[in-house]
Amino acid sequence: MKKSIGILGGMGPLATADLFRKIVLLTDAARDSDHIRVYIDDNPSIPDRTAAILSGGADPLPAMTDSLRKLEACGADCIVMPCNTAHYFLPRLQALTEVPFLNMLEATAASCRQRFPGGTAAVLATKGTLSAGLYQAVLKKAGVPFLLPDETEQDALMRVIYDGVKAGKGPENYRADMEAVVRSLTAQGADHFILGCTELPLAAQALALDVPTVDPTEELARAAIRFCGYSVRP
Repeated sequence: MKKSIGILGGMGPLATADLFRKIVLLTDAARDSDHIRVYIDDNPSIPDRTAAILSGGADPLPAMTDSLRKLEACGADCIVMPCNTAHYFLPRLQALTEVPFLNMLEATAASCRQRFPGGTAAVLATKGTLSAGLYQAVLKKAGVPFLLPDETEQDALMRVIYDGVKAGKGPENYRADMEAVVRSLTAQGADHFILGCTELPLAAQALALDVPTVDPTEELARAAIRFCGYSVRP
């Protein structure tokens, strides 16, 4: 029996729309009825995850739990979160429900290992994701060598994410920051880049970034399609 997807979204809204779009585009479907049933709770009022991790900001778990309950009530067979930093809270959320969460970071690490055997990944992400060691843990487990941006590069990425994409600004506002980070990490030996914040695939697309990348949003879409018993478009 085919299954359905629940998207615990709003972190941010454009990233949520990007995941839904990728699920639709990547599902091997010839007509409307070949697609997956998807429930979306897009709650942009969920408190900022990085602020909660780094500086004692409001705990996002209550609002995330509210979204989870709504998706359960809809009948979702799995839950996906298009926010890398939100995966810090995934163990606490999973403990509240029997509906399985699909882990975007684990899917990304597996893709790095498969697509770039022996290669070195550069992890582009928020300070919250990096401080929590989320990608470091899954990449080590998958045996994928990696590099992390330094403090200055992390500041640049935060500007790309928060002052650029989340603020609805065009690529001319963040091109210099994004390209400087990529140049620096390439010089240090990175041969592919994990776009480890769900705003970064949007930035990379807008910039026509010409380096090998792994898009966690796309990897999550693929994992959700397969979980639900559908085929991924070749």
